[in-house]
Amino acid sequence: MCEEIRRAIEEMGFVQPMPVQEEVIPYLLGNSFATPHADRGSESDVIALAQTGTGKTAAFGIPVLQRIADMPRPQLGEIGRGLPQALILAPTRELCLQIADDMRDFGKYLDGIHIEAVYGGASIEQQIRALRKGVQVIVATPGRLIDLMKRGVAVLDDVRNVVLDEADEMLNMGFSESIDQILEGVPEDRNTLLFSATMSREIERIAKGYLHDPKEIVVGSRNEGAEHVNHIYYMVNAKDKYLVLKRLVDYYPRIFAIIFCRTKIETQEVADKLIRDGYNAESLHGDLSQQQRDLTMQKFRQHTVQLLVATDVAARGLDVDDLTHVINYGLPDDIENYTHRSGRTGRAGKKGTSLSIVHVREKHKIRNIEREIGKQFELGTIPSAEEICKKQLYKVMDQIVKADVDEEQIAPFMQDISRYFEYIDKDDLIKKIVSMEFGRFLAYYADAPEIEVVSSKGDRAKEKKSKEKGSHKHQASNVKHQASDGFRKLFINLGKKDGFYPGELMQFLNKNVHGHVEVGHIDLLQTMSYFEVPEEDAPRVIKYVNGQQYKGRDVRCNGAEEGGLGKRPGSRSAKSGSRSAKSASRPTKPTKPTTPTKPTKTYQKDEWMQFLNPHAMRSKGEKRPTGKELKGEVPDFSEEGWAIRKPRKKK
Repeated sequence: MCEEIRRAIEEMGFVQPMPVQEEVIPYLLGNSFATPHADRGSESDVIALAQTGTGKTAAFGIPVLQRIADMPRPQLGEIGRGLPQALILAPTRELCLQIADDMRDFGKYLDGIHIEAVYGGASIEQQIRALRKGVQVIVATPGRLIDLMKRGVAVLDDVRNVVLDEADEMLNMGFSESIDQILEGVPEDRNTLLFSATMSREIERIAKGYLHDPKEIVVGSRNEGAEHVNHIYYMVNAKDKYLVLKRLVDYYPRIFAIIFCRTKIETQEVADKLIRDGYNAESLHGDLSQQQRDLTMQKFRQHTVQLLVATDVAARGLDVDDLTHVINYGLPDDIENYTHRSGRTGRAGKKGTSLSIVHVREKHKIRNIEREIGKQFELGTIPSAEEICKKQLYKVMDQIVKADVDEEQIAPFMQDISRYFEYIDKDDLIKKIVSMEFGRFLAYYADAPEIEVVSSKGDRAKEKKSKEKGSHKHQASNVKHQASDGFRKLFINLGKKDGFYPGELMQFLNKNVHGHVEVGHIDLLQTMSYFEVPEEDAPRVIKYVNGQQYKGRDVRCNGAEEGGLGKRPGSRSAKSGSRSAKSASRPTKPTKPTTPTKPTKTYQKDEWMQFLNPHAMRSKGEKRPTGKELKGEVPDFSEEGWAIRKPRKKK
């Protein structure tokens, strides 16, 4: 490592490298990564699996800068003309800015190396001017980079180092085709570094397509959760989720947390409620302008905002120190998203806690996440009003005791203060001071609404009872396909194996369905998916989506309750179809019975009574009905019109 980079690292306060840095940096610096090569068989490509917050930026950033610094003079002349030597792809704007800032810090003493971040939501003209001036490292989101490539501004002909950071998240966001398009414009004799928190089948697929004989470096275990994070969940009813959130925030007075929500609307609603109730909170989601998002992140990093309510995409790659908690306001549909969420806390060897407020219908996700991350969830008990008030009281007392007093500033006022409080008892004065700080919690929890406790054990008992009745499977199916209020859940026969992610789903609907369609929860599986749309839009979506083509495959879309058993486009039921196929394949022949039929029994006219009165059926050994229970005369069947009712006599 050159002296300039070493000096910058020491000034940043680095003392001991993180585990992923210990593994990756020596390998890259000591291997063929340090010099350009044309032999794609050399072991220079790397897959590094490590949790978020473990120092991955330095793991790839330092070797990339070292290689550019080691370029011979003729190639430095190329650099001087502004041709990029390295490309770093990241899923979000925030992560782009963070990586670019870190890279500038690492290379601030390297002459002639310029680093530029290009991303959506900012002025593209300004980014074009920066690229035309000349850059050596481009840090980009896939969408904006493709736009710049089409305009002929981002020229990647001399790129020798490509880094895919948070590759799993880029795939989840639907950037698979964009990555293909970008890498087609990069020379084959390149080094490719892939960094990810999880190793899914999609990551293995992208590694086979883009990397050549990669070296796999795993820090910890594959797909494991963050090592220093405790996982706690609270089982609640949907109507009590916000009340439980307030109690958890109140129970941890010194909390510094990110609250993850599933949608932008829910994110803004929760943030607005917290602000209205007096909490120091801000929202972060895609509907905010880039200026608003930057300002919010600046305040959160400076700890002037205590609670950040965010969506998964907006909070991707955030690097915030001393985050004490991550709160899941409902579990994500994708287990990988939970791994990334919980990885926001417990960083750099510190302890962290992931709290999940789980709806009763989401309890199956807990077991799935436990299997994936190899860690056990703890069922938490919702704090009582008394416990919360004690915690807040101790916080106020601790603040009073530890308050710094500037003797020189307050000395001129002490005589007046002492005279004013001369006749107030010491205990009364303490009570008044504490009540001023503590009164809000006392007032709220004195009349706080009751939260119904949902027993996880009780639910399992109910499931067992339902299973004994033979209805558990049916109930589980109903729960799985139950949509949110006002929505209907639809089935589509495309999943992760087809490269079908939320981004692809939205593009597919926008392309094929006429008019705007709101999309609710999305459940992505390997070979199929479920998604929610408003009830009034469901027939329109099914009509325009069913029968379309996706990457050469026929698309089938129907109600989730039908699953994959819905009608195929342009066909009748399988039963009628098979019948018509049989009839078309054989010549017309007279129909013959395959089995002998029993002769139809003919009844005598005096046997009619057994149909009118079953109790008068003939007993064993009798040849004809007894007719004991019938009243009146037996009609004369030989008389024509015997069954016609006679007209009633007029009174």
